[in-house]
Amino acid sequence: FAFMDQNNPLSEVTHKRRISALGPGGLTRERAGFEVRDVHPTHYGRLCPIETPEGPNIGLINSLSVYARTNNYGFLETPFRKVVDGQVTEEIEYLSAIEESNNIIAQANSNLDENFRFTDTYVTCRQQGESGLFKPEEVQYMDISTQQVVSVAAALIPFLE
Repeated sequence: FAFMDQNNPLSEVTHKRRISALGPGGLTRERAGFEVRDVHPTHYGRLCPIETPEGPNIGLINSLSVYARTNNYGFLETPFRKVVDGQVTEEIEYLSAIEESNNIIAQANSNLDENFRFTDTYVTCRQQGESGLFKPEEVQYMDISTQQVVSVAAALIPFLE
């Protein structure tokens, strides 16, 4: 339990969007190894890889990414735009890490034409935590934003891409 930091609006929002692996049923600082504290591919769009405290709590206390939310079962989800036959639609689906791993997902900065079709012959995507090149027809989802990966505070850093 920590008292809320109310110095400014950003610190208040950051405090409200923190996730901890500590506490009852969780880990202790002393027993948490490097594997637990490290950034994992399932954090993509769910937990910020940048914003974590220094010192003994590093990697054990994290911040939610900008668009992350919890579903009815308590799992973290992040939004993606649905892609049908190489055309990016306006339909948005929230996926958990398990659901995301089975799909081919394009980056938010992929080149699109005026009809929201991929212009490149091959699109840089990720599937099951690995990056690769795929044909536009193979792509199933596209990231919402390039800032989808980071927290609200980290998204305010100028020129962060």
